[in-house]
Amino acid sequence: MRIAFISDIHGSFTALEAVLNDIKKQKVDQIICLGDTVSLGPQPREVLDALHEIKSINIKGNHDGAILEPEKAAQYEITEHLIPDLYWGRDRLSKADFDFMNSFVETHSLTFPNGIQLLAFHGSPLSTTHLIQATTDSALLDAYFANQTASVLIGGHSHIQMQRRYGEKLILNSGSVGNAFVFAFSPGNPPRLLPWAEYAILEQVGSSFSVDLRRVYFDIPKFVKVVKESDLPGKEWWVRQYYGSF
Repeated sequence: MRIAFISDIHGSFTALEAVLNDIKKQKVDQIICLGDTVSLGPQPREVLDALHEIKSINIKGNHDGAILEPEKAAQYEITEHLIPDLYWGRDRLSKADFDFMNSFVETHSLTFPNGIQLLAFHGSPLSTTHLIQATTDSALLDAYFANQTASVLIGGHSHIQMQRRYGEKLILNSGSVGNAFVFAFSPGNPPRLLPWAEYAILEQVGSSFSVDLRRVYFDIPKFVKVVKESDLPGKEWWVRQYYGSF
C-alpha cells in the first residue's frame, strides 16, 4: 500500500500540478490532503478543482476554517495582514466550492495491511493551530496524542518536512506544497520560502514500512506571472519570496 500526503497548498496550483504529476509516476493507492488548501495564493479555484478530480481525502486546516468562517480568523490564528488575501480567496469561490470545503474532515485514520495504524490531521488531533516541530516539548506531545492508539502520526501546518520518532510512535510532517519554509515560523521572524514543493509517500511492503519525504521543483516564473497578473492583495510578498531571496 502506497499513500501520498500533500499539505499546505495555499492557493498555488502551479506547485500542486507539479506535485500531482510526480505522484502519478509513483503509482500510489490514495492521496490524502492535510489541509490549508486555497488561502493566500492566486489560484484557489484551480486547487479545489484538482482536489475534486483526484478524489483525495481532505482534512480541514486552520486556513480552510478561516475561509469558511472569516469572522473567526483570529481564532484560526490568521494574522491581520493576511485578512485581505483571505477575503480575496473567498470571493473567487462558488457555493459548490464552499460545500466541498465543508466536507473536509478533522482527522482521518487508516490501518495498513500489516496492522500499522496511522492518524492524519492538520496541526494536531486536537486543534488545527497546534504547531508540532522537531523541538516541540515532550509534555505537549503527550497532551496532543493522549489516548491515541495510532503508531504513525502525520500532519502539516508547520510548512517544514519532519520525521521524528517519539517513543514507539513516529511523528511525520509532509511539508508544504505551495509554501515550503526555509526555517520554522516564529513570531517576529517572517517566513521565507524555498523554491520547491514538498510532499510525502508512506508505503508498506510485506513487513517493511517506509517514509519518503519528497521535493519537487516547479515552474516559478510561471507562478510569478500568474501572481503579477492577479489583483491579489499580497502579490508583492510572493514576488519578493521567489525573486528577492534566491
